[in-house]
Amino acid sequence: MEETILREKIPFGRVGGIFVMPLGILLAGLGVLYLKGYAAGEMSKAFEPALVPYLLACLAEAFILQFLLWKKKYDCTIFPLVLVLVSVGLVEIARLKPELLVPQLRWLCVAQIILMLVLRFWKYIREMLLYPYLLGLTCVFVLGLPMIFGTEIGGSRNWLILGPFSVQPSEFGKILILFFLAAYLSDHRHVLSLPSKRLGPLALPPLRFIAPLVCIWGAAVLMFVVERDLGSALLFFGMAVLMTYMATGSKTYVFLAMLFIGLAAGISYMAFGHVRVRFDIWLDPWQDPDGMAYQVVQSLFSFGTGGIWGAGFGFGHPGFIPEVHTDFIYAAIAEEWGLMGTLSVLFCYVLLSFRGISLALQCEQEKELLLAAGCSMLLLLQAFVIIAGVTKFLPLTGITLPYVSYGGSSLVSGFIELGLLLSLSRGRQEHG
Repeated sequence: MEETILREKIPFGRVGGIFVMPLGILLAGLGVLYLKGYAAGEMSKAFEPALVPYLLACLAEAFILQFLLWKKKYDCTIFPLVLVLVSVGLVEIARLKPELLVPQLRWLCVAQIILMLVLRFWKYIREMLLYPYLLGLTCVFVLGLPMIFGTEIGGSRNWLILGPFSVQPSEFGKILILFFLAAYLSDHRHVLSLPSKRLGPLALPPLRFIAPLVCIWGAAVLMFVVERDLGSALLFFGMAVLMTYMATGSKTYVFLAMLFIGLAAGISYMAFGHVRVRFDIWLDPWQDPDGMAYQVVQSLFSFGTGGIWGAGFGFGHPGFIPEVHTDFIYAAIAEEWGLMGTLSVLFCYVLLSFRGISLALQCEQEKELLLAAGCSMLLLLQAFVIIAGVTKFLPLTGITLPYVSYGGSSLVSGFIELGLLLSLSRGRQEHG
C-alpha cells in the first residue's frame, strides 16, 4: 500500500523521462547512417518516405502506452527496457538491411497494439489457466503444423507461409507452453513434490503425473530431428525443466531431463546426418570454414574484430555473415559496438528478467507466480541460447534475439510476453 501511495506522487514527467535513452539510441543511430550516406554521396534505402509515418506512429504508441501504464498503476520500468532493446534492433536493421527497416517498424506498430489488447483483455486471457490440458493439446497442434504444412527457410522447417506473410508457429507455441506449465504444475505441485515411487536413488511420482512433462521433452526432440529447429527445441526443453524445478524444488526432474536429452541427442547423432553435421560444426568449425561452418566462423571473426570498444557504428563488415539481421545480429553488435555494447545489451536482458522475477515473487496466486517467473526466465533463456550459439558456446540454434532481431513473429510474441508480465504487475499493485 505504501508503494502505491508513493507512486501516485511521482509526476508522469519523471516516468516519461526514461524514454530518453531508447529515443536517443534510435535517433542518434539513424542520424549517423544518414550523415554517413550523405558524405558518401548516396542515400540509404532506410530513409525512404514511408519511414517517417511509421516511425512517428511507433513513437506515439510508445508514449501512449507508457502514459497508460503509469495511469493504471502497472509496472513502469519493464516497457522502457524493452524499448531500449527494440531501438538497438531498429538501428542495426537500418545499418545491415535498410530495406527491412520499414517492415520492422510496421511490425512494431502491430506489436504495440497487440500489447494494448493483452492489457485490456487480461481478465479473459487469465482464464486460460483453468484449462491446462486444452492448452497442452493446442500447443501440440501449433507445434505440429510445420511438420505437415511447413516450409524450409534457412535450413529449418519451422515456417508457415500464409499468403504474403511467413509465420513461425514456435514463437507462439512457447506462450502456450508457459500457460500450460504454469497451470499444470500449480495443480499437481504437491503430488510432484512428494514422490511415491523409487528408481534406484531417484524418488518419482506416479507415471501419469510426469507423462505430460515427458511429452514436452519428446516434442522438443522431435522438433530438432524433424523440423531441424534446434533453437526452439532447446527453448521448450529448457522451459519445461526450469519451471518444473521452480514449482517443485526437486533436483530429480533436472537429472531425469538431462539423462533424457543426453540419450536423445546420442541416438539422433547416430541416426540422422543433419544432426551430425550440426554437432560437428560446433565441435570444430575450422574443418569447413568456407562451407557449412561459414556463418559460425565469420561470427567469431566479428567478435575478435570488435574488441572492447568496437570498430564504430557503420564502420565494421558484419555483412559478411549471411542472415546477420536475424540469427547473428549479436555478432554485428559485437563487431561495431564492441564488448561494451554487447555487455550493455546483455545487461538489459538481465534487468528485465530480474524485474520480472521480482514481480513474480509478489503474486499471490501460485499459477500467476509461475506464469510471471516463466515469462521472465523464457526471455533470459532465449537470449542465452542465441548468444551461446553465435559465440560457439552451444551448437548454432537459429532463433532470434528477443526484441532485437528482425522478424514479425518474434516481435509480436515478445510483446505478448511483455503484456503478460505487465498485466501481472498490475494485479500485484491491486492486491498491495
